[in-house]
Order: sequence, then C-alpha cells, then structure tokens
Amino acid sequence: MATKAELIDAVADTAGVSKADAERTLAAFFDYVVAETKKGEKVAWAGFGSFSTTQRSARTGRNPQTGAPVEIKASTAMKFTASSALKSALNEK
Repeated sequence: MATKAELIDAVADTAGVSKADAERTLAAFFDYVVAETKKGEKVAWAGFGSFSTTQRSARTGRNPQTGAPVEIKASTAMKFTASSALKSALNEK
C-alpha cells in the first residue's frame, strides 16, 4: 500500500513538479471530488473511472462478541466504479 508521502513523491517525480505543488494539486482534486459527490454529483475521469455516492439504509446488525442486535444508522458511502480501460489494464495477460 502506498502512503500519502509515497503518492506525493511519485506524482511529483512523474509530473516534474515540486512535492509541494503535487500535494496541493492532489488535495484540490480530493476536495473537489468530496464537494461534488456531497451534492449528489458524479465525478468521472475518462479511462480511469468515476466517483459517486450511494445511500445505505438503516438496518439491524449483530454485535460479533455477544450476538446482540445493534441498530446501524442510514449513511452515505463513497463509491468508485472503474472504467473498462482501467479494468483491461489491470487484467492484461
């Protein structure tokens, strides 16, 4: 797994920019994705995939230690859907 620092280093090296510029750019990207998906919009990057949100309804779960029922609140979750180009790149033979 790549850490935040490793990701920033890799992006800075690949793009030929400073680490500070790479960090600001990545932060701006993630802030934009969060802001748009929070509004219910979908953010897509052709050839990579799309980010969107999905609603999880309230449900009853179980405490794994005791088996007692636990109420789980409804929530909004982030969803990433890979593009067909990304899926092909990951599954090359």
